[in-house]
Amino acid sequence: MRRLFTLFLALCLFSGALAAQAPAAAPGERELPAGLIVPEAAKPGPGFDVDKATQSYIDLLTPEQRAQSDAYFEGGYWLQLWGFLYGLLVCAVLIASGLSVRMRNAAKRISHRPWLYTAIYGAFWLVSAELLSLPWALYTGYFREHAYGLSNLSMGAWFGEAGKGLLVSLIIMPWLIAGIFAAVRKAGESWWLRAGVASFAFLLLLIMVAPVFINPLFNDYKPLPEGPVKSAIFSLARANQIPTDNVMYFDASKQTTRVSANVSGFAGTTQVSLNDNLLEKTSLPEIKAVMGHEMGHYVLNHAVRNLAYISIVLMFGFWFVHKLIDRAIVRVGTRYGITERTDPAVLPIAVAVFSFYMLLATPVINTIIRTAEKEADLYGLNSAREPHGFATAAMRLSTYRKIHPGYWEEVIFYDHPSGYDRVHSSMLWLQENQELATGQP
Repeated sequence: MRRLFTLFLALCLFSGALAAQAPAAAPGERELPAGLIVPEAAKPGPGFDVDKATQSYIDLLTPEQRAQSDAYFEGGYWLQLWGFLYGLLVCAVLIASGLSVRMRNAAKRISHRPWLYTAIYGAFWLVSAELLSLPWALYTGYFREHAYGLSNLSMGAWFGEAGKGLLVSLIIMPWLIAGIFAAVRKAGESWWLRAGVASFAFLLLLIMVAPVFINPLFNDYKPLPEGPVKSAIFSLARANQIPTDNVMYFDASKQTTRVSANVSGFAGTTQVSLNDNLLEKTSLPEIKAVMGHEMGHYVLNHAVRNLAYISIVLMFGFWFVHKLIDRAIVRVGTRYGITERTDPAVLPIAVAVFSFYMLLATPVINTIIRTAEKEADLYGLNSAREPHGFATAAMRLSTYRKIHPGYWEEVIFYDHPSGYDRVHSSMLWLQENQELATGQP
């Protein structure tokens, strides 16, 4: 345990050193000014040029803002790799220290029933992995976000949110882990297929209950206040046959400086939400454009479609673990007292293998999500009819998302269309619908 504490302290110092290297930025230096922005070259007219209009929006970012945006987003590419390697280190510590086996033995002393001691082990594993991962989480979720002017959380508030997240995981994850190991014990060679099907059902249930039981733990969700914004959004919702009692706003400003909106839930719990930053920092055309996009997700039923596709990816991940786990046990596990795949103490090894698969699958998952986001972009343009609002909102997001990536860069790393793509789509829509933008026949 002394060596574990020494390693933990070293990782904390490492996260602090990384944080010291990140460039500090105030939100005001990063953000675009409030209000709708329409560059001269983007105004509709006989000589309207899509490429020039797009470039005029891109030029709204100063060289300093663009450099900072690129640095933040490109740094995220490396975070994926370093996060994966850090996760491997955590798994190695849990196995090599004997902690995983000791947690399994302690769980068995509490109960001899396989499903129950596996769930208890899962709770032990979550807590230990969370503690070992804390330095990395602090750097990525607190220090780095503050360095780029993207977080409003104090250190205490950050720990409070992390604690709530851990409690939610402790309520849910041990039973999911117990279910997977039950499939391994009972289904034998076909366990990965059952686990893949069960993952779809579990995730579907999770997105149904999230708006009701989970999201309110982190934010207050309220009906929109009366005024022009509510009137415009409700009109848009009614036009797209979305129940207006499913449109809410929440207090994200206590956590972040980002503007955002989302669709959460499924069936009777589906909810379209916008954050208070979007209400306070943007114009009505931007809000309508963003909400048109989110309503596109609602109408096109992207939640279930994406869930089905990602469940297939997860199923192949379970198959990948199935194919490699026995060899990993022989090579690594046996020397530390782990001899079979049904032993819950093997979980860190299985997580390491699954994490490697998920790293390889990153472009696939990103493409699934990015494709749905593109569809929602086009739906939003056609429903809200606010091309300048959508272009301005895209530029606001581009203050922390690299605006013009290369082709393969976008395919591999982007789970949303790039800012350039979104502005270009807006200007292309405007070129073909100038009479709607100008009100002239």
